[in-house]
Amino acid sequence: MKLTDKQETPKVELAIITGMSGAGKTVAIQSFEDMGYFAIDNMPPALLPKFMELIRESGTLTQLALVIDMRSRSFFSEMQNILNQITDDPNVDFRLLFLDADDNELVARYKETRRSHPLAVDGLVLDGVKKERELLRPIRAFSQIVINTSNLTPRQLRAQIIKEFKEEQSHQFRVEMLSFGFKYGLPIDADIVMDVRFLPNPHYVPELRALTGQDKAVYDYVMNSPESEDFYQNFMAMLNPILPGYEKEGKSSLTIAIGCTGGQHRSVAFTERVGKELSEHYHVNITHRDKDKRKETVNRS
Repeated sequence: MKLTDKQETPKVELAIITGMSGAGKTVAIQSFEDMGYFAIDNMPPALLPKFMELIRESGTLTQLALVIDMRSRSFFSEMQNILNQITDDPNVDFRLLFLDADDNELVARYKETRRSHPLAVDGLVLDGVKKERELLRPIRAFSQIVINTSNLTPRQLRAQIIKEFKEEQSHQFRVEMLSFGFKYGLPIDADIVMDVRFLPNPHYVPELRALTGQDKAVYDYVMNSPESEDFYQNFMAMLNPILPGYEKEGKSSLTIAIGCTGGQHRSVAFTERVGKELSEHYHVNITHRDKDKRKETVNRS
């Protein structure tokens, strides 16, 4: 669909990542992907104006992160002019992130990985680092954000990038709540697994058997027992102190899986209750993996 004069052109958030070779651009682009940006590594500068034109016409992508660095042969000759064009575009919210590190640290990183610096003369890494630093001096001065990664772990660099670019910090860390049935196997991507098979089972109540933990009658049956309330209070007392620790350690999501025998009644009810409680402080997604497995089995037979 083409934009008419009356339609507002969507504004594009564009982050360009550049800087010294070995300073952490791979970690940076992965961090932007985790924040929901459409990310491209090693974008040739000459393609950028046409690429941005296509993005604006499509109107489907509003957050872009691109790594542009000296792997492109035309980097130094074209980069400055192209950055000036982007800066003048009123429909692009543009920020340039420059990653740097001390010479000694860059040399050590190259030695550790046994890679050769692209500008090294006769294999001397330090010569390549110094030459690149001089060539990049104008780009560094043009950058809105400069991060020196010399003393940063990948996790710390990721946290700093998120702090600079993520506006809604509360939505960065995501909790995935998952109910499941043990008879169908453990979820392979769970970080925390809890077993609620010790609770009263609605399966043995004829009028509740065909329902699920999302139905009020089943939910009330599960939650109104003393065992359930005691377990819930203790489970939340365990979760509430540790979730900030997972977030602080740089995890973008945490999967909490709650299982019962068939994944239809007790685990569904508990997943709903815990998910609702956690959603007051975190971004929560709720999935019931096996809730309808029994119905599917009955239909097939």
